[in-house]
Amino acid sequence: MHPDDPRCIWEDVPAGDLILRVRRPPAAEDLIDEREFADDERLPYWAEVWPSARVLCGVLAGMDLTGRTVIELGGGIGTGAMTAALRGARALSTDWYPAAVEFSRWNARNLGLGMDAEVMDWRDPPESVIHRGPWDIVIGADILYEARNGVALGALIPALCAPSGEVIIADPRRPDSRPFVDAMQRCGWGYRRDDLPVPGRIDETGPIVHVHRFTPPRTDHNVPVLL
Repeated sequence: MHPDDPRCIWEDVPAGDLILRVRRPPAAEDLIDEREFADDERLPYWAEVWPSARVLCGVLAGMDLTGRTVIELGGGIGTGAMTAALRGARALSTDWYPAAVEFSRWNARNLGLGMDAEVMDWRDPPESVIHRGPWDIVIGADILYEARNGVALGALIPALCAPSGEVIIADPRRPDSRPFVDAMQRCGWGYRRDDLPVPGRIDETGPIVHVHRFTPPRTDHNVPVLL
């Protein structure tokens, strides 16, 4: 599905004092591909703007990101990266679905943003993304919904985050987030958690989202996090 498809819908995404008017598919269920699921249990979560994404947008909207570099992991249609760009960052949205990247680019252009988007598999990140780093801020929303995601992110994030950088992950209290947080702390990453209310529609995950914030260990090089 292309963003110009008449079946697509507009959604107003709250982001602090901002509203992002974005275009997205009408329903993620309509995009399920049985072959992709059989190959890698891949589901089109990117087509929804989840509660954690709205919380992350609110966090970023409250920051002055002028001149900073921001990379969004599992960005879907890229609302986090778009909010960062509106706050002055040089932002990149990434997702492993090419269709998500297409929607990210379309929405960024429609909002007049210079934000970029690229396809990225966390287990095999493209050199084009790695070479653009390290990044001042690494962000993600509801990306710890499976244990294997935490394993992949534990190897990827240290390769992306600048030594003086920060990682911000909004998570709707998924069970698989806890092992990831524990592993990051064991490896020396600084950590704090903010519990924030969901703006707008609340789904089955509840009204509160955990915002996990990490800072790199005080070492010369970030090392992979082992779960």
